[in-house]
Amino acid sequence: MKKLFFKFGVVGLLSLLLLGFSQIGMSNEVFDLSNGTMLLAEHHEEVAPAVEAVEETPTLDTGDTAWMIVATILVIVMAIPGLALFYGGLVRSKNMLSVLMQVFVTFSLMSVLWVVYGYSLAFTEGPYNTWIGGLGAAFLGGISGDSISGTIPEYVFVTFQLTFACLTPALIVGGFAERIKFSGMLVFLGLWLTTVYLPICHMVWGGGLISSWGAIDFAGGTVVHINAGVAALVLAIGLGKRLGYGKEVMAPHNMPMTMIGASLLWAGWFGFNVGSELAADGTAGLVMINTQVATAAAVLGWITMEWIARGKPSMLGGASGAISGLVAITPACAVVGPMGAIVLGFIASIIAYWACTSLKKALGYDDSLDVFGIHGVAGIVGATSLAILMAPQFGGVGYDEGITMASQFMVQAKAVGFTIIWCGVISFVLFKIVDATVGLRVSEEDERAGLDTTSHGETAYHS
Repeated sequence: MKKLFFKFGVVGLLSLLLLGFSQIGMSNEVFDLSNGTMLLAEHHEEVAPAVEAVEETPTLDTGDTAWMIVATILVIVMAIPGLALFYGGLVRSKNMLSVLMQVFVTFSLMSVLWVVYGYSLAFTEGPYNTWIGGLGAAFLGGISGDSISGTIPEYVFVTFQLTFACLTPALIVGGFAERIKFSGMLVFLGLWLTTVYLPICHMVWGGGLISSWGAIDFAGGTVVHINAGVAALVLAIGLGKRLGYGKEVMAPHNMPMTMIGASLLWAGWFGFNVGSELAADGTAGLVMINTQVATAAAVLGWITMEWIARGKPSMLGGASGAISGLVAITPACAVVGPMGAIVLGFIASIIAYWACTSLKKALGYDDSLDVFGIHGVAGIVGATSLAILMAPQFGGVGYDEGITMASQFMVQAKAVGFTIIWCGVISFVLFKIVDATVGLRVSEEDERAGLDTTSHGETAYHS
């Protein structure tokens, strides 16, 4: 397994470099941050006469602003307490508090890093703009209460994007739950935000490489979910299996808590998806209905598979299905129709179920809370399937002039592949560095006793 892991890293690094450098200088697209759409620019061999540009003065819209404040709060709620409770209920009781701490403190650390340099590297221009932004807005320098991004205050945009940067590393927690050192985790995730999340965020949403290809990722299929899923898989393999994995019962200790967490994630996801429109308009309405029905269809798809395979549908299956549907619709929610969203949610949940059962068993890794199987796999399904389901015959918004289903699919597949390689290779390198210096896995004694007491000196429950 270790040799395979190493070979994956080497091959992935070479593939990443070849893919990336082949695209430098080929972009002729302009990214408009005010509404997240791509404006295609045509090439002309001859220089056209200069036309005086008429720039519209950004105007604050109080309705858009109010909605974006609400959307930001919704995303915070989906992370803390939503994700924390969802994960907390899934682990054994002796590790419940540790998972809550991991999510809670990760969210806090990333908030600070985002303001210090994260926002600037993601959403400003720099000398290496293909890959990453600059530091012109470090410490939010140059931004004031009067600064406007589109129709909302820039501080609101900064905070909304902050929640994405906080949630993504927090999702990774589920991959290494019950066996990681708290200090090592914080070091790894801080470095991961800097070297994986920020570049991919810039390349997709900040006008970098992936946006130049014309890839569609409305609310974070690649930036958030594929990134988190791949990183969780790398850490799960690198850390090794939990003690007693496959021999001892490691069932969730509190399913009602997991159900409550999943419900908070479901509700908060409307801030995640609908908020990505950055406006209270018709597209926001489309995103809203798509998010709802895709999630509902995914619940039905997952429990149907359980019903067939195991004879009984479970609450765990229903909650897992809901998350897989939310993940799958995230990149596609603004370009598919409601019926396409139902199809996408249903299919994604079936594939995610297979990944969390058959694929996981076949490969033999211990992704504690199935972050890769749900977020990674469902994210891949959503990011690629949108190229098909956005076709007008399927109720989608259709393609830009000169774009076909096949060409859009190839672009989406390239974006997905690049994200997997980028995240996989860098996560592997970071794992090796942090493990060799700070250390990442707790001792066998601490793991058997539970991380609540050994890492934090307290317990979630008192009998």
